[in-house]
Amino acid sequence: MPLPSPSAYLTRHARPERPVRRLVCFPHAGGAASFFRPWSRYTGPSVELLAVQYPGRENRFREALISTMDPLVSAVADELRDLPPLPTVFFGHSMGAAVAYETLLRLEQAGAAAHITRLCVSGRSPDGAAGPAVRTDEEVVEAVTSLGGTHAAVFDDPDLRQLLLPAIRNDYQLIDGYRRRNDAPLLHTDVHALTGDRDPQVTPEQAAGWGAVTSGAFTLTVLEGDHFYLVPAAERVTRIAMEPAQPLPV
Repeated sequence: MPLPSPSAYLTRHARPERPVRRLVCFPHAGGAASFFRPWSRYTGPSVELLAVQYPGRENRFREALISTMDPLVSAVADELRDLPPLPTVFFGHSMGAAVAYETLLRLEQAGAAAHITRLCVSGRSPDGAAGPAVRTDEEVVEAVTSLGGTHAAVFDDPDLRQLLLPAIRNDYQLIDGYRRRNDAPLLHTDVHALTGDRDPQVTPEQAAGWGAVTSGAFTLTVLEGDHFYLVPAAERVTRIAMEPAQPLPV
């Protein structure tokens, strides 16, 4: 079971008695905080591991879904501001990369991000994947299963399908309607982009575009795998996220 959480939006998976660092994880579209629970085995005894819990899933199943970026980011940023300051890394996968980026941007603009040392963005380019918006249930199922995140058999069960589809459809609506502002200020925080070498949504070259969103150091790591490369590589990805970043050679 997850440890008691500091807020509705933040689920605690690891809480050391005297934490010296913090890792905050942002799930993919249709994902939930529990996706990152296994990472508590790899973060080390001094790292507090938190995962963002979007409304409408798991312990927040009965809460209204949020289908646009701004109110979601505002709520997450508000609750992160209430935490005791610790050196902190943000890690966001796929849709979560965009949510983590926008949350950090908001915190930096508010002068509340001095303790955030790195933004890790996984499985997404800064401007997202090109392609038509996902609308129908069939399109949602096809999009999710094509990425390998959810086995197709899950959607063959009518009860599971009814349970899962609203949150997934909502998140696709959110990310389809999101566009990073062209005039967004540069981040000051270091950025580390990670991607699978066979990800159908983002190439390593596209992932490298994250280097343009920060005045800090930028690192790109390409690992073997598809869009959900981080599932079998959870230990390695966790350790990469918590290591000091090294800038790309000029």
